[in-house]
Amino acid sequence: MIGRLQGTLVYKQPPNLMINVQGVGYELEAPMSTFYELPESGEQVTLYTHLAIRDDAHILYGFHQPSDRVLFRTLLKVNGVGAKMALAILSGMDAAGFKSCIQLGDAESLIRLPGVGRKTAERLIVELRDRLSNEENNPATRPVAGSDRDTVRNHVDEAISALTALGYKAPEALRMVKNVQEETNSCEDLIRLALKSSLSK
Repeated sequence: MIGRLQGTLVYKQPPNLMINVQGVGYELEAPMSTFYELPESGEQVTLYTHLAIRDDAHILYGFHQPSDRVLFRTLLKVNGVGAKMALAILSGMDAAGFKSCIQLGDAESLIRLPGVGRKTAERLIVELRDRLSNEENNPATRPVAGSDRDTVRNHVDEAISALTALGYKAPEALRMVKNVQEETNSCEDLIRLALKSSLSK
């Protein structure tokens, strides 16, 4: 089992990234909560990982904090929640916000996440309320301390691509990015602001 990778960040294009570990390039998928914390390409990075083995592929998922990986694994145990939806949930709100929604029974906030309908939101609340409470004292869930026009256009395209990969329809992703485009030129910030704006409505 691959539990952690430490190496050089080769590239990052949500939801995909690659880390070079002693000459071996590991391709990973990660939620936006992790992308917000990534350094620039060429710099050192450490990610906690989860390996999913399927008949047709071995997929490695990366997380900035052990708590995000724990929540990802917990979500996979919920009936009807796959890896794509789990990544979308972690991209749409942080672990603390998600746990708060579960404890408060706030289905309305959960259904604003891509791919999460009312039935799924209610199932998440029922199945995870006790489970997440039991994880509060688990050490593994605690955080670790520690341009020109073409460039702008590329960042916009990358942000739209990332949102569609998270489950939003292309027209909706385009609208979300356009609504916040004037606030930043950073791809990661565009995605973060677009998701925040969508969830606040």
